Amino acid sequence: METEIFYLINHSWAHPALDLVMAAASSWDFWWPILAVAGVAVLAFGGFRARMMLLAIGLSVGITDALVVDSLKSLVGRPRPHEVLVGVRTLDLAKAKPRFLALGKPLKVKYSRPGSPSRGNSFPSGHAANNFAVATVVFLFYRRWGWVAFLPAALVSYSRIYVGVHWPLDVLVSCFLGAGISLLVVASLDAIWRRWGAGWLPDCHSRHPGLLVR
Repeated sequence: METEIFYLINHSWAHPALDLVMAAASSWDFWWPILAVAGVAVLAFGGFRARMMLLAIGLSVGITDALVVDSLKSLVGRPRPHEVLVGVRTLDLAKAKPRFLALGKPLKVKYSRPGSPSRGNSFPSGHAANNFAVATVVFLFYRRWGWVAFLPAALVSYSRIYVGVHWPLDVLVSCFLGAGISLLVVASLDAIWRRWGAGWLPDCHSRHPGLLVR
C-alpha cells in the first residue's frame, strides 16, 4: 500500500504548477537564509519568551537532527524510493547562487532507473522531523497563532514525497518524532526554569514564572 500511495503523490497527483513549489519547499538551501534572518530578528527584538522559544527550537532541532535522525538512518538503512522503484520522478531546483535565483530556471527532473545512485538512507526524514520540531515549539509557546507554523511544516514534509526522495511512512513517522522530541525539550526547559530560574534571574522569573505562561 505504501508504494501505491507514493506513486499517487509522486505521479498521479503531480502537476506542473506544483513542481516548482514543491522543489522550493524541499530545498534547505532555499530556506536557510530566510530562517537565519528570522532567528537574528528574534534575538535582537524579541522578548524573554521569544528568546526562550528560540533556545527550545535550537535544542529540539539539534537533538532531532544530529542525534536521533542520523542514528536511525544508520540503524535502519532503508533505501530511498528511486533506488528500488523504476520511474520515480525526482525534482530539484537548478543550481544558482543565491538559491532563490533558481526559481527563474528550469527544474532538474529525473526518472529513476535500475541501479540509480544512492542519495543516503531514507528513514527517517530529517526535513519532516526538523520542521515539525520547530512547529511544535512555536505552537507550545504561542498557542493562539502558533498552529500556523504547522502549515509550512506540512508543506515541506509532503514535498519530500512529491519530489521522490522519501516514502510516505518515512515522513509520517518523522513528523511525530520531531513533535515528540520538542514536547520533551520544552517540558524539560519549563521544569528547569520553574525550579531554578528564580535563583538565576529573579526579576525575570517573577514576571515569567513559567515559560509557557504569560
